Amino acid sequence: MTKEPVVAILGATGAVGQEFIRLIEERKFPYSKLKLLASYRSAGKKLTVNGQEYTVEEAKPESFDGVDIGLFAGGSISKELGPEAAKRGCVVIDNSSTFRMDPDVPLVVPEVNPEDIAWHKGIIANPNCSTIIMLMALKPIHDLSPIKRIIVSTYQAVSGAGKEGIDELRDETEAYLKGEEMQPKILPSKSLPKHYPIAFNLIPQIDKFVEKDYTKEEMKMVNETHKMLHDDSIAITATTVRVPVFRSHAESVYVETADELTVDAVRKAIDAFPGAQVQDNPAEMEYPMPLFTSEKYDCYVGRIRKDLYNPKAINLWVSGDQIRKGAALNALQIAEYMLAHDMIH
Repeated sequence: MTKEPVVAILGATGAVGQEFIRLIEERKFPYSKLKLLASYRSAGKKLTVNGQEYTVEEAKPESFDGVDIGLFAGGSISKELGPEAAKRGCVVIDNSSTFRMDPDVPLVVPEVNPEDIAWHKGIIANPNCSTIIMLMALKPIHDLSPIKRIIVSTYQAVSGAGKEGIDELRDETEAYLKGEEMQPKILPSKSLPKHYPIAFNLIPQIDKFVEKDYTKEEMKMVNETHKMLHDDSIAITATTVRVPVFRSHAESVYVETADELTVDAVRKAIDAFPGAQVQDNPAEMEYPMPLFTSEKYDCYVGRIRKDLYNPKAINLWVSGDQIRKGAALNALQIAEYMLAHDMIH
């Protein structure tokens, strides 16, 4: 595409939509026209992008007439409007879980499997935030030697549950420190019958339980990794935990490869991988932490060490901003890749 694209942001007033706007400004993402869309509740709000004021419009199928790229911030509306936008010639890059496991929809992290973008039929899915952050650390290892097994435990920030998750942690912390009763309404998931406080607590449940007593979030990490690495034989066990941190997820990962790898080779491969940085100096107590990976583009990897019992296994710790690389940044990078390779027509 020689001309600059017409871009629409669906869910422009939410946490991921706001991040899209910030990143479009920061990365000087090109557009000839920008449309900000949201539900009828947010229609009429004013937002400023690159110094220009926009009025948020209610998202309808016809909103996507003449739009080249639709950045969907996620949510149930994707199911209805994604196909409608694609039908009108818009390339939809969707943050919801709706299309991720659809065999006709590529699931993409541009540093991991950009080749899959080519077979899209109008919709491209953005993976789950915890899967993206894990694969940014594991793809360089997989390129050295095929991964056979992954055991991952996540430490996921409350902003993964949206603005309400952030508000809940703040409100509960204030209540607790005043000696008042905490009144959880959101976590582990708004739709569930029970809610637990997250302040000064950990909740080993993200989303609802599904088959074999794994949560939906845990199975996303399994299924999405298989799809993006094109290998269903990788044995994956995930335990996903919500922690009282505002922003940026962290993960403890055990990874077993076909061949024995040195720590040095793993370090070099991760450091050379675009979007990943090694931050690993035990002598100086240097390792990734959510407080310092928030607002960053890259995923940071540390505590890289050989397993004590399995010579073909490595243990590591990764942290990345799940609103940036785990959501809006990844989607925008897909759009940037498509523009750079003339894939928007």
